[in-house]
Amino acid sequence: MITKENILANAKKTIESESQSIAKLIDFIDDTFAEAVQCIFNSKGRLIVTGIGKSAIIAQKMVASFNSTGTPSLFLHASEAIHGDLGMLQKDDVVICISKSGNSPEIKALVPLLTRFGNKLIGMTGNMTSFLAKGSHYVLNTTVDAEACPLNLAPTNSTTAQLVMGDAIVVCLMEMRDFKAEDFAVYHPGGALGKKLLLRVKDMLEHTLKPEVGPDTPVKKAIFEISEKRLGVTAVVENNKVIGIITDGDIRRMLNDRDTFAELTAKDIMTKSPKTIQSAAMVVDAFNIMEDFSITQLIVVDNGEYKGVLHLHDILKEGIV
Repeated sequence: MITKENILANAKKTIESESQSIAKLIDFIDDTFAEAVQCIFNSKGRLIVTGIGKSAIIAQKMVASFNSTGTPSLFLHASEAIHGDLGMLQKDDVVICISKSGNSPEIKALVPLLTRFGNKLIGMTGNMTSFLAKGSHYVLNTTVDAEACPLNLAPTNSTTAQLVMGDAIVVCLMEMRDFKAEDFAVYHPGGALGKKLLLRVKDMLEHTLKPEVGPDTPVKKAIFEISEKRLGVTAVVENNKVIGIITDGDIRRMLNDRDTFAELTAKDIMTKSPKTIQSAAMVVDAFNIMEDFSITQLIVVDNGEYKGVLHLHDILKEGIV
């Protein structure tokens, strides 16, 4: 009978088995690995990654990682390559061929074709005496003792080892290219990640109202300004310089302390030296400031000039965090 205890034990056993296989990869990181990475870095062409079966799926993930981190790459399915897709290979391209056994019929047919035009071939295999290993210029060892599969058949440890070896290459190339967050943003303009890396405060001010009162503005009018602009705040501006801020909280505190406020002006209840940010700053940095100081609005100021208000709710609507 299968119990929860059996399920949990099998899950933990699988994770432990795969983690041990990954740890052993450290022993396979040698001069050949470094030379293979240098070969990719120095190439004037693209990186072609090929494989078959589960290795092909790993190859696709590797291509996605390479492309997003500055190494132009293409996926070539090993079986389709010998039926016409080999035409995508150009003379300056470097090829990574992934295969656990290194001896499958498709790989044996493909390896001589990958190198006939002088392309450098990097083999990634768990069999260092295989056809792929012998036919490659550089061989990356992804040998595992066994699969996590109880039948030792389904690719588990082996594909995880391939994936991690690929990630190691990706990270090394990023370091060699001095790849920065700004570069990463160029390749990820969409979705929450793209917004986090690209969206600046000024981009969010275009459709935002700009609440503003003078220091001698009656409190009643300041309340109307806060209500009308619907940002829960107004800047107190004198000679186009922000000298303070009035928030919903300031209004509530005033009402708790006084029975009447007819004689009060904005400067009487404002908070001096409010937290500010420049319009060129990243929105994610603005969010971090709000979080650090437990506030929901930031006054936007450029060279002392008031530009508007950035509200936490607007940031959340963008899905950045």
